Amino acid sequence: MDTPFTIKTILSAPLILALMLETQPASAENIANVLEEGKVAGDVRLRFESVDQDGAADDANAHTVRTLLGYRSASISGWSGFMELEHSQQVGGVDDYSLPVTVLNPGEYPVIADPETTELDQAYVRYQNGGMSVQAGRQVITFDDHRFLGHVGWRQDRQTFDALSMNYGAEEFSLAYSYVGQRNRIFAEAADQDSNDHLINGKVKTPLGDLVGFAYLLETDNASAAGETHVHDTYGLRFTGQRGTDGLLFSYALSFATQTAELGTASFDADYLFAEAGLTLPPFSFSLSQERLGSDEGQYGFATPLATLHRFNGWADVFLATPKAGLVDNYLSISGPLGTSKWTLAWHDFEAQEGEAEVSDLGQELDLQLVWAFTDKLSAGLKYAAYQAGDAVGLVDTDKFWLWTSIRF
Repeated sequence: MDTPFTIKTILSAPLILALMLETQPASAENIANVLEEGKVAGDVRLRFESVDQDGAADDANAHTVRTLLGYRSASISGWSGFMELEHSQQVGGVDDYSLPVTVLNPGEYPVIADPETTELDQAYVRYQNGGMSVQAGRQVITFDDHRFLGHVGWRQDRQTFDALSMNYGAEEFSLAYSYVGQRNRIFAEAADQDSNDHLINGKVKTPLGDLVGFAYLLETDNASAAGETHVHDTYGLRFTGQRGTDGLLFSYALSFATQTAELGTASFDADYLFAEAGLTLPPFSFSLSQERLGSDEGQYGFATPLATLHRFNGWADVFLATPKAGLVDNYLSISGPLGTSKWTLAWHDFEAQEGEAEVSDLGQELDLQLVWAFTDKLSAGLKYAAYQAGDAVGLVDTDKFWLWTSIRF
């Protein structure tokens, strides 16, 4: 349960400590001055989402608004603080959707993962000295392309972590470590998880691109109703780079990871492979990729439970959990301008991992998006995903549509 904090409660303690480290004694006036020099920022996003799914009695519709309001203190002797509140609610009584975790219309409609909630989204203190920083409290943690660690910012209640994070960054090398004691998931407090996670990510710059090594050691004891301990230990490498000029740019990415999972008394092993080639020929961009989430003999599929999953394997979110037979996603994306907007067209062809399933066709998906950036603070967009199921049991045709506008201040 979130504890009711005030800005002074969150920020005054580290600022007092910083002032005590100075030669002059701490005073209420000094602390007040630092707080007054801080900055307030916010974000409001209004969104309509609709889901048409075969097998469901009715279509799902949700009209929601999400508000973020944050305050960042000024820095003193390297110390600073940040606090952010998040509020999400239904608008106009449009709540014809299911949320099993919060028991909203269970089983009546397709799921739209946007609960009504008011909670402390972030609240942390930070110390920075040169390239070294330490951050403690509730915070957003993301690595690389969000494939393994992300904030799930597409949902109205985004994912944060109660964690201690340490980072070192230099021109050619960076290293990050986080210990996570609680995962604050996207279904409000009802789905938060106590955890014992260790997250390590290091990057080295080379003449051909960036080489990243990572180890994400995840453990939680409330991942199931039975209270089993779930462990996902993932080790991997990622290499990304680009060559060319502004007129013609070629990009490339390659990633490999291996995972051991312990789910209660069962243990599984699976591998992950991703390869992508991209070409930017202004004003258009093209990319072709294949992602393979492996299987352990059809009993377990490679898992990324803390990822920003909406960014991967199609916007219809059919494969938020990897099938036990594994998943191969062959993916083509094209984007470019259309008047004042930017459009994106994507096509996915899904298969089970080769040799792991009698039925290998897992379907196809078409994704379309238009985004308008009216100013650097005001934007709007519409998005459509059409998934056509393959031959595998349990998969159904799914269409999703979104319309939204967002303003930052």
